Amino acid sequence: MVIVFGSINLDLIFSMEDLPAPGATLLARSMRTEPGGKGANQAVAAARDGASVAMFGAVGRDGFAEDALAGLLRAGVDLSGVARVAAPTGVASIVTDRAGRNAIAVASGANLLAQQAAIPDTALRGATVVVQMECDPLETSALISRAHALGAKTILNLAPAALLPQRVLAQCALIVVNESEAAFLGEKFECNADARSLSMRVDSGVVRTLGDDGVEAFVEGRAIAMTARRVAAIDTTAAGDCFVGVLAAALDRGESLEAALARANVAAAMTCTMSGSQGSMPDAAEIDGAGR
Repeated sequence: MVIVFGSINLDLIFSMEDLPAPGATLLARSMRTEPGGKGANQAVAAARDGASVAMFGAVGRDGFAEDALAGLLRAGVDLSGVARVAAPTGVASIVTDRAGRNAIAVASGANLLAQQAAIPDTALRGATVVVQMECDPLETSALISRAHALGAKTILNLAPAALLPQRVLAQCALIVVNESEAAFLGEKFECNADARSLSMRVDSGVVRTLGDDGVEAFVEGRAIAMTARRVAAIDTTAAGDCFVGVLAAALDRGESLEAALARANVAAAMTCTMSGSQGSMPDAAEIDGAGR
């Protein structure tokens, strides 16, 4: 079972020729809405890869809530742990350019009221737990510690970059970071930003995604490196979330770390070839086909 504690947003996606510079106003080619949020995106990616997934988080009682939950419902994610709270549903404004780059602003809203205590101990025992940094860090830290005590394996996607206590980081099975998040962690812990150095410093397995240069990991004394799959990128917005969700799904069903990383690498590359957030996530059959 994959348990995801994290953000649930409605994304407002603007397609543009170029990303606006500070102070500039540019006209978008188009705008659409799509369910998003790092937690929800990762839950959808895991579910589409065949995992049984339960989502825990919070949405508001406003008009955005149902649209924000729609992708999770379509993917078959259990939403019984999603609370309705007296705060606006989280919203993200995503601007993408013709090169597939993006700029994102997030209003957290209800996500900051998500309570990890809503997850029963029985759900955590033996589970694969996925968390990010778009909910209250104190709640996220408390869940990591509780999951560790109950024998769950936690994957922390340290995004957006923020610092948790070293003792909490050490309770994670894996910490997944991109290059900028790795640099942040390396600066805070006064070490190099490569996976090996970070792993030795935080006392946890570390996976560092490198965009076009692939992915590296250092886990329990083992170094792993994989090259990126070459694709014509249209939109990189959901690639990191897809990577984390598929990685969690593969590990949860017992695949080796190497196999899980390779599968997540394939899925993330596929996501870049389609526009959007949850709508760009491949399913298990598509990942299987692309991985051959």
